[in-house]
Amino acid sequence: MAAACGRLLPRGAAIALPGRCFSLSGCRVSSDGKPPKFQPPPKPVIIDRKTKKEESRFLSPEFIPPRGRKDPLKYYIERKDMIQRRKVFNIPEFYVGSILAVTTANPLAGDKSSRFVGICIQRGGTGLGATFVLRNVIEDQGVEICYELYSPRIQAIEVLKLEKRLDENLMYLRDALPEYSTVDVNMKPVPRMEHEEIPVNKVQVRMKPKPWSKRWERPKYNIKGIKFELPEHKMQAAQKWSQPWLEFDMLREYDTSKIEEKIRKELSEELEK
Repeated sequence: MAAACGRLLPRGAAIALPGRCFSLSGCRVSSDGKPPKFQPPPKPVIIDRKTKKEESRFLSPEFIPPRGRKDPLKYYIERKDMIQRRKVFNIPEFYVGSILAVTTANPLAGDKSSRFVGICIQRGGTGLGATFVLRNVIEDQGVEICYELYSPRIQAIEVLKLEKRLDENLMYLRDALPEYSTVDVNMKPVPRMEHEEIPVNKVQVRMKPKPWSKRWERPKYNIKGIKFELPEHKMQAAQKWSQPWLEFDMLREYDTSKIEEKIRKELSEELEK
């Protein structure tokens, strides 16, 4: 390149072009005559802003259709009605183990409404038939009320304490000591940050003496929230009812990831209207 320009450049010089620099020597020489120590270039930091993980919003379980009925017309029509109900009535996020206060219309009451506070021990049903059960011990008597989630008689659902439990069904609280089902009817809501992780209450309840409503010690119930105090021979006898082969039965698995993604998209479009 230097010859093409008609001039010879001294050794170690460089040719400067707009925005570029070409060195004609193999390496630079420091003032003491020794080449400088090699320093590798810094590693590039690649920031992919297009693939940010979006926080998955809570999807109420009644929106997921039962297995074998993934996209029938019946559940599509019901979802439309459920969305319309949620537009005019606030149904908060809650789980089995959360403490709720539900106000329902009661024409026989003085103020035409009644309020019940209890711990959610079960959620069941799908679509408009979704239900949840609240339990409380009032005056040493266990009281349970099963509510229809989308019933027009419900005037308000207030979450007093949002938390999860080790099990997805707490029906065994019927056979537990009353202290684990007792909730103050005048309980105030526990404050919680909006993006705070849902806490898991890992308490293990103590049971009343047998007989129980079910044999909760058997493996098919897979109970983690009970502190069993049975004799060792009874716990070993319960293990005879175990079915370890069900763990490897792939037909029992119900992957709802694609269904949930479709329903979330449908909900976001409908709620924006």
